[in-house]
Amino acid sequence: MQHLQPIVIFQQDGALFHWSMDVRAFLDATFPYRWIGHGSPIAWPPISPDISPLDFFFWGYIKDKVYSREIHDVEDLRASITAAIATVTTEM
Repeated sequence: MQHLQPIVIFQQDGALFHWSMDVRAFLDATFPYRWIGHGSPIAWPPISPDISPLDFFFWGYIKDKVYSREIHDVEDLRASITAAIATVTTEM
């Protein structure tokens, strides 16, 4: 993921424990001016309809791919998640 760092924008999920100063400092260091969440440099309301495609399409798509077969152990789960994410295209 290092090669994507200049263009990746991280989106917080809004969980209360993700609002801590430690988490925000980590995000500021890892994704400078490129993260969305409570107190973030990019304002994005928590009930924005723009979030729906990520919440409903992306995670549903990945889940369907990952669980299309039986998962045997944690390493198999990781491999399945990685393979599913690799199928995502920019057009999607």
